[in-house]
Amino acid sequence: MAPKRKAAAAAGRASKRVASGISTPVSVSDDEYPSASEAEESSGREGTPASGPKRKYEKHKYDEVVKKYQPSSYAKTKQVEGDGDPASRLFNPKHDFFNEPLKADHRLRPLWIDRYNGRVVLETFSPSFKQAQNFLINIAEPQSRTTNMHEYTISPHSLFAAVSVGLTEQDIVRQLELFSKTKVPDNIIEFVHEVTQSFGKVRLVLKHNRYFIESNDASVLQMLLQDPVIGPCRVEDSVDLTTEKASKMGGLVIPGTKDAVQNRQAAAQMEQQKRQQEDEDDSDDEYGGKEAEKDMTEFLREDEDEDELDQVHTFEIDGSKIQIVQEHCNVKLNLPLTEEYDFRADEQNATLDIDLRPSTQIRYYQEHALSKMFGNGRARSGIIVLPCGAGKTLVGITAACTEKKSVIVLCTSATSAGQWRSEFIKWSNINPDDVIIFTSTEKGRIPNRACIIVCTYSMVTQNTRRAHDSKQTMDQITGREWGLMVLDEVHVVPAEMFRRVTERIKTHSKLGLTATLLREDDKIKDLNFLIGPKLYEANWLQLSEEGHIARVQCAEVWCPMTTEFYAEYLGAKTTNKRSLLSTMNPRKFQACQFLIDFHERRGDKIIVFSDNVYALKQYAEGLKKPYIFGDTGQRERDNVLQNFQFNPAVSTVFLSKIGDTSLDLPEATCLIQISSHYGSRRQEAQRLGRILRAKRRNDEGFNAFFYSLVSKDTNEMYYSSKRQAFLVDQGYAFKVITHLNGIDRMPDLRFSTQEERMTLLTDVLLQSETAGEQENIVDDLFSDRTTFRKPGAGGKKIGNGVKRQAGTLSSLAGGEDMAYLEYARGSRSNKELAKGKNAFFRKEGRDKERRKQATMDMRNELG
Repeated sequence: MAPKRKAAAAAGRASKRVASGISTPVSVSDDEYPSASEAEESSGREGTPASGPKRKYEKHKYDEVVKKYQPSSYAKTKQVEGDGDPASRLFNPKHDFFNEPLKADHRLRPLWIDRYNGRVVLETFSPSFKQAQNFLINIAEPQSRTTNMHEYTISPHSLFAAVSVGLTEQDIVRQLELFSKTKVPDNIIEFVHEVTQSFGKVRLVLKHNRYFIESNDASVLQMLLQDPVIGPCRVEDSVDLTTEKASKMGGLVIPGTKDAVQNRQAAAQMEQQKRQQEDEDDSDDEYGGKEAEKDMTEFLREDEDEDELDQVHTFEIDGSKIQIVQEHCNVKLNLPLTEEYDFRADEQNATLDIDLRPSTQIRYYQEHALSKMFGNGRARSGIIVLPCGAGKTLVGITAACTEKKSVIVLCTSATSAGQWRSEFIKWSNINPDDVIIFTSTEKGRIPNRACIIVCTYSMVTQNTRRAHDSKQTMDQITGREWGLMVLDEVHVVPAEMFRRVTERIKTHSKLGLTATLLREDDKIKDLNFLIGPKLYEANWLQLSEEGHIARVQCAEVWCPMTTEFYAEYLGAKTTNKRSLLSTMNPRKFQACQFLIDFHERRGDKIIVFSDNVYALKQYAEGLKKPYIFGDTGQRERDNVLQNFQFNPAVSTVFLSKIGDTSLDLPEATCLIQISSHYGSRRQEAQRLGRILRAKRRNDEGFNAFFYSLVSKDTNEMYYSSKRQAFLVDQGYAFKVITHLNGIDRMPDLRFSTQEERMTLLTDVLLQSETAGEQENIVDDLFSDRTTFRKPGAGGKKIGNGVKRQAGTLSSLAGGEDMAYLEYARGSRSNKELAKGKNAFFRKEGRDKERRKQATMDMRNELG
């Protein structure tokens, strides 16, 4: 009998894994699922009855809203399908380009363009790869950058960023045609035309603590004034339109670059020549003679010509209605307001005496990122994405040195705030008294002069009553203009919090810094509206190959569960208990011990991460290593970190999730992860960043190592593949290790006997349900989302630690820093409360504990 043929893969379905490792992750993107229109077409073919008039109206309204945000909307006619080849039946007809005509020299061109979703595939082995990559970074958002292929998406926000750095519609289409292997699809050209015509026409400017909308085209502003929403937002006493001279563009030199060094040297030479000229000049002319007068006359004439050519039109809007205007322009009118700050022409705000130290020189990619921010001589608001360890902090400091106006820096925790202050003093010549920290534990006095404030998000967005000193400081912050707002770790802040920040603090420009511009929900898109477009994103693999960040070998170590632990794991009724059993797996403990011993003998500095505090203490105390978690005192914490960095006898430190973003340990070369936060891709990337700083040792091949220990046949393997998706898209490959060679011969290996394992299991089972929970860190913005804390009580929890709120499945899957958990019926806190009400319940509890202990003893005797 002939073998049965498998059904063809459904169009649009995610493909099966083809990589070598069983646990090799795959990232699933939205375009791999059928769109709403495709689903409706398919349902109609299957005989689904037609929708009613209301449904048709809603669909038409929805299509009108999203039309200009999808390249596929500009495809006017359906492409003629060819015969294809035998593989064509495996592909959706929309994505089968078998019959697409190629250019004669297509082998020299590196780009493929998908007309239906704006995806661009770039070949890294093409001769023109470098030029094409530099172009795509400006007009598209990178999705995946592996060794041989890169994938980008052309989106409205990426084209917005392209227009903001000076690219025109003609520039974009011409370059796409130059690099593309095929003719650029007409719908892509139309999409670029529609988007570029909308973006960059109107700008939002803050002058003298007043908001203005300006444009080079007066007709656009007249249209806005006639709009029923924006018209009433105009300040009533202001003139309809005012015309003024446009600020002088260009001529700006970013500190820390080669141009800055050359300018400094040229200025010194000119100063020296000027002094020599003054010594030799015997002229009595007060203004330097007739030649100088002639030069000044020519300069004034040139200045008058510029005044006639460069003009902008503006009108003032009410500052309290700025969010209404921004939302209406972005969503309804498709005319996003770009925020630009002409800091060189700002005479209202005091100048900050700050500059980079002469010995400080920024790297080329940092200069490239800052050039996108200051490309036209003004400061644009936007987001810069750099890997951990690539110098994001220095980018923020250089931006502050370029503007030379008052700066406010927002951080995630008090520890980060202290590090930002130290970095400002280290890299710039700022007066230490002008850098003030404003956190829950440290509240410096804000001077009336230009200064730098470093504070936490929670201090700015707090809605409860403040202490007198805190309220006075906040009044000072909200009552003045700020030249630059730097938002550290911008990806993890909820949109609602940003709205409160932008409402309370008036700032001319905003700069968001992050290493992982991703979330498990769709709120990452809010940053384009609240801050600005993504100005620059670096290539992780490229920086690694150039030596700017470490070369890391990533590995996933599979640790089999012992029989007794796995039996209890299968019988556990709650997620917390199962998580604790998989984390305390004796085989995982042994793997951790073996890897620590191996890398200590190599001379590495090792960080071991555990989100579970109970496991952290058990591992660290069992291996006699120092550890730090949220409740560790500041003095002890500093002592441990100093010994780790400078004492050769201390090569390993155990950290809870407090070390994800708050600690700077450049000496670390090896990282071992024994427990983590479910499927968080962001946390995986942040932890890898702890060892990404360029290493002093120049070993051939890899000079840093990242191990993720997972217990086999548990939920850890599922979450591990989800966590790795972002790093795989950055080009990192995870090697799967199923057996550590030499671990069986290691002396003093813990839990090598049945008695030791049963003792450990008994201790784990006797732990309460809270032992399997994630750590809550006091004064950390992202650790305290689901518990209520009593203010002034040292972070003590009140209530049952539950906060009810509406959410979506994407939120429960890891978005908004939440996760779906299973709980047994009833609250354990209520049970404990009931026990304490009567002596009878206390006696029943003691009897239950005795029976449980007797069962454990009997099991040990039988084992």
